[in-house]
Amino acid sequence: MYAPERQQAILATARAEGRVEVAALAETLHVTPETVRRDLTALERLGVVRRVHGGALPVERLEIEPTLATRRDQFAEEKQRIAARALEELPREGTVLLDSGSTTQALADIIPADRELTVVTNSIAIALTLQSHPGVDLYVLGGRVRQRTGAAVGTWVTTALTDVSVDVAFLGANGFSVTRGMTTPDQAEALAKRAMVASGRRCVVLADSSKAELVHFHRFADLDDIALLITDRGLDEETAEQLDASGTDVVRV
Repeated sequence: MYAPERQQAILATARAEGRVEVAALAETLHVTPETVRRDLTALERLGVVRRVHGGALPVERLEIEPTLATRRDQFAEEKQRIAARALEELPREGTVLLDSGSTTQALADIIPADRELTVVTNSIAIALTLQSHPGVDLYVLGGRVRQRTGAAVGTWVTTALTDVSVDVAFLGANGFSVTRGMTTPDQAEALAKRAMVASGRRCVVLADSSKAELVHFHRFADLDDIALLITDRGLDEETAEQLDASGTDVVRV
């Protein structure tokens, strides 16, 4: 198989499966991993894939933001472990902010009944989860609600957050990168997240390892804005160390 044929086969697989991995491609195509990496570099230069650690993603995946319902089903076990570890960062009493997202939702689902918390959120789903929680004094941020994510966004959110200070802000991210920090595809959500970061005395990002080294259109935080990233063991140790050296402590569960 010539290089152009091999690259077309790699691109077709990436588009069909949403992701390709170097080791699996090398075995399937009967070439060395180095050959696959060269092919991925060539495809990235054409603008049809984005290289990530261990493989690549089709550009289409980065451009189409998945719905909240879709994200809940992806990496569900990893998100549950991340949420369980995030409980250790949750004060027994105090103020917290929960960003909209499938992993922050997993945290909301398991907040113990004995916690005495003031919770601020822009998530309709999280608000519904916590509205009957016996120990939660719930504040819901208003604004335009995005159908795709169920997140309230806009000036009502960002204006309200200018006068809010919470002990811990728990945020989600569509991508995290050593070079570009925390990113998300939508501008309105990026502005809301940026305001959340500013409101938190300590900011914790909950994101599974599939988000590693993904760079979306809008950056909402630099690494040194985030005290802790809780992710899963799919994140390789080298990247974890680079993130840590850039200002964000990393816990893999």
